[in-house]
Amino acid sequence: MRDYEATGRSTRRRFLAGTAVAGAIGLAGCGNLGGTDVDKTTVPPDVETLPTPVLGDPDADVTVMAFEDYVCGHCASYVTETFPELLTEYIEPGTIRYEHHDFPLPLSDESWRAPNAARAVQDTVGVEAYWEYSTALYANQNDLGPDLYETLAEQVGADPETVRTAAVEEEYDATVVADRGYGRSLDVDSTPTIFVDGSMVQGYGYDTVAQAIDDAL
Repeated sequence: MRDYEATGRSTRRRFLAGTAVAGAIGLAGCGNLGGTDVDKTTVPPDVETLPTPVLGDPDADVTVMAFEDYVCGHCASYVTETFPELLTEYIEPGTIRYEHHDFPLPLSDESWRAPNAARAVQDTVGVEAYWEYSTALYANQNDLGPDLYETLAEQVGADPETVRTAAVEEEYDATVVADRGYGRSLDVDSTPTIFVDGSMVQGYGYDTVAQAIDDAL
């Protein structure tokens, strides 16, 4: 059994247990590029960034990239409705490489703090815990803040205070800003934005994304 398959199934069980349906999915998304701290656009050349979180077969022929803001309600809809089906149909079988990319619009300070918390989990515990933590953030989107980051950290085996501090101090901003900059270079201006093999998908419902994947296979 390949490692990515085991990781995918484990993540799916935890994901489905920890999320709730967040509303109808359509073409619209969250967009507010004039929000707070939009001047965070460059990463110093001597600052290391974390690897992109990946699910599925890292060597798959088709790559799906999702650019998300944890505060965006449309992203919560995508993660709770579309993503579980993608996980079952394409990620678990190893058909695609699936990447998460942070894209704080930002809608509030938590647009920066939440991904910093998630990246702290990735850095200190590992990528599987990162995916569990990330989906839990969407399941608790209405409560985003330092207390939630600390509580969820304990649930995935991370040090609560370490994660809380990383979020509040935005210790992983280099990684988050680099992701956002990558998105802007691809003309991302709203979330969620999905790419299949480098082509932007017009919408984020399951049928739309699945069709784009099938066309690329």
